[in-house]
Amino acid sequence: MSTTTIATRVNAEEAALIEVLAEMEGCDRSTLIRSILRRGIKALRRDRAIAAYRSEEVTLSRAAELAGLSIWDFLALMPSEQLELHYDVDEFEDDLQAMSNGNSKR
Repeated sequence: MSTTTIATRVNAEEAALIEVLAEMEGCDRSTLIRSILRRGIKALRRDRAIAAYRSEEVTLSRAAELAGLSIWDFLALMPSEQLELHYDVDEFEDDLQAMSNGNSKR
């Protein structure tokens, strides 16, 4: 996998905290920052998908896709996020078609 360098500036307090956390995790600063970034990206994707589904901007299957989850995993997180299922016959038929075409994220 090729990598790209991305630079950012942090204040002195944040830099010191990063150093402390890296030491606690037993890794170097770059490894810790990559881990933090991955976790943040995953959380942001999930949060945006939840918000889009809650406001009915996207379907269940699209929300799951945006979150990087299977439909089943997205359904499983719905109670903890207090999301209600809004799923109509057209969406069901679309999902059946997607599954028969091998596009399911199961």
